[in-house]
Amino acid sequence: MGQEPSHPRNGASIEVIGAGLPRTGTTSLALALHILLDGPVYDGGTQLWHGKPSDCTDLISVLQKTPIKSSSDKEYILKTLKKIFGGYMATTDTPSAQFVPELLELWPDAKVICTTRDPDTWAKSIDRIVRASSTHSWFLLLVLFPLPGLRHFTSYVHALRHGRWGELYVRPGDDITEYTRAWYDRHTEWLKSVVPREKLIFYDVRDGWEPLCEALGKEVPRDNMGQVLKFPKLNDARSADEFAKQIMRKGFVAWGEILGACMLVSGLLYLTRRSWCG
Repeated sequence: MGQEPSHPRNGASIEVIGAGLPRTGTTSLALALHILLDGPVYDGGTQLWHGKPSDCTDLISVLQKTPIKSSSDKEYILKTLKKIFGGYMATTDTPSAQFVPELLELWPDAKVICTTRDPDTWAKSIDRIVRASSTHSWFLLLVLFPLPGLRHFTSYVHALRHGRWGELYVRPGDDITEYTRAWYDRHTEWLKSVVPREKLIFYDVRDGWEPLCEALGKEVPRDNMGQVLKFPKLNDARSADEFAKQIMRKGFVAWGEILGACMLVSGLLYLTRRSWCG
């Protein structure tokens, strides 16, 4: 959690579906739910960057079947989502936020919590990040290539944009690469249309423990001294930047090992050839 992936636990079942868009406090919610539910939470950003390599390719295959065109597509999506999210107590962030109806079908007793933020501020924040990553996508693809799972990350982003994300938020004439307030508003309206009113909770992480605990029927957590635990407020942008730096370092190290191995092999071949020719 945070910068460490969670691991599924036998017997755990989804109790909370985090339906907030990226950059709305999803990392803070994930950490808070980990404390309140005392179990593993699947935070989309953390798990895709640091979790099982197979998750990225599995999610690409799911996204490629959206919009759903047949009963077999839906059956495949439900089966694969159950494989990915089974063993966790909650989910947060994309892509689970875009598969709320399917997750509710799998775990009908779960509550849906949508983290909120000023829509205009959200649009500026996420558009800036997406444009920066898109501009250097070829470089990112090259750096990530030696890393299992992550070498497919740019394919995952493409499948998300042209699959469920595009299905929900993009209208004819929209620029699919431009994230606007309209997308935020469409997400909110979509949630209201697919989630029963009694299950849907809108929540601002700046409000801390009280409204979240009330929604989940939990006591405000305290430490061994009886003091209220500090709410884990993380900066999503700062966390994402740190994630990116870690991944880039891993990519550079992997490339260094590959190039070092190539130089070693080349050196051995050269020495072998000289000994034969000598």
